[in-house]
Amino acid sequence: MQKLVESLIATANAFDVEGTLSLFAADAVIDDVSVGDAFVGRDGIRQYLERFFVGYSTSSKLLSIEELDGLHSDVRLDFTGDFGQEIGILKIAVNSDDLIERIDADLE
Repeated sequence: MQKLVESLIATANAFDVEGTLSLFAADAVIDDVSVGDAFVGRDGIRQYLERFFVGYSTSSKLLSIEELDGLHSDVRLDFTGDFGQEIGILKIAVNSDDLIERIDADLE
């Protein structure tokens, strides 16, 4: 899971939308309480990345990762961008193919 999270951060920080999308299952969901919306499937996740990462020049730094089991982790990130700075919490679930199937996101 550590490698997957590091790849997620690296591709998102590079604004590599296609590379980031390749880490997600086709039917994945990002449910982000902080923006009040859920983004479903690769089209929805593309919209999320383009709007909140590319659009706000967001850069993420890994603060901590707690692996709960082989398929679930809690991740803390430091986000900086045009909006300022925030600490984010991601509850990440992966499938048996090591692709992200769900992220529940919020801010501290």
